[in-house]
Amino acid sequence: MRNYIGLIHKDAESDYGVSFPDFPGVVTAGTDLDNARAMAEEALSLHIEGLVEDREAIPEPSTLEAVMADPENRDGVAILVAVKTEAKKAVRVNVTLPEDVLEEIDAFAEAHGLTRSGFLARAAKHEIEQVNDDYNYAEERLSA
Repeated sequence: MRNYIGLIHKDAESDYGVSFPDFPGVVTAGTDLDNARAMAEEALSLHIEGLVEDREAIPEPSTLEAVMADPENRDGVAILVAVKTEAKKAVRVNVTLPEDVLEEIDAFAEAHGLTRSGFLARAAKHEIEQVNDDYNYAEERLSA
């Protein structure tokens, strides 16, 4: 687990934006400060997962002193964003699929530079997120 610095910015007529000095180009936003913090954790976690999958280096967290020494960062409010950076242990599983579905999976994975396992893991995560988002949306609608 590592703590990275996120910088929250707020312009008039906009949501709260969050950027990460250690990860140029990674940005997210939230409707309020709590939402911005939650979105920061999610965005940074997803980015780091991608780096791990691609076997790219994960930068060491900068110190608050180093981040705030850059005049461009002084307009933001610094927050600590904790994320897991360790590669997750892979576990071998055996699944049974219709032959035509397996052929489609393999063709898609190959065309997109993925392994079969990598594609299946991404597809499962995507489906879980979609169902959770749908469930959370329904919960919000019922409580309104």
